[in-house]
Amino acid sequence: MQGKKYAYIRVSSAEQNEARQIKEITKLGINKNNIFIEKASGKSFNRQKYNQMLNLLNAGDTLYINSIDRIGRDYDGIISEWNKLTKETKVTIKVLDMPLLDTDKKIDNLLDRFLRDMTLLTLAFQAEQEWQNIKSRQEAGIAVAKEMGKHLGRPKKKYSDKEIKVISDWQQGFITINEAMQKLNKKKSSFYRLVQKTK
Repeated sequence: MQGKKYAYIRVSSAEQNEARQIKEITKLGINKNNIFIEKASGKSFNRQKYNQMLNLLNAGDTLYINSIDRIGRDYDGIISEWNKLTKETKVTIKVLDMPLLDTDKKIDNLLDRFLRDMTLLTLAFQAEQEWQNIKSRQEAGIAVAKEMGKHLGRPKKKYSDKEIKVISDWQQGFITINEAMQKLNKKKSSFYRLVQKTK
């Protein structure tokens, strides 16, 4: 009995676009329910969609990925996952941008096996190396931005003059808390949250 076809598509963040990967995968005629798309860092293997897919894979199934770094960005993790999938679960893996790694291809001699193993190790190394380079550039950019006095992260919410004045009047005892809540049309819990945020 022929196994099922699955595909895993991953990008690292919400800003990145998975359209190119989807375009390549959809050409393969895989059931949409068996295509797992995720926006998550490849450095960790604690990913919701990836682990959902792992729980469905059985011996004889085929897993399609666009490239090795879609599995992950951790050298040891990639090798470990590859061996777990191919040797323990006995899943066939097909890598669209590197057919040399396709595990459904029979290898009869030691040299070809060595070449495939070395290719996997090299690509796993490149995947983590690239992640480290990206991380290093991000850290350098943050350091430069801080030196230049630029604010990083979400911009702080600006509060209206009315909110600031009412809170100030209440804090100084010019009005009661009930008057303050009425002026801002807030319940006690949301009023106190506003007070905390405007400190």
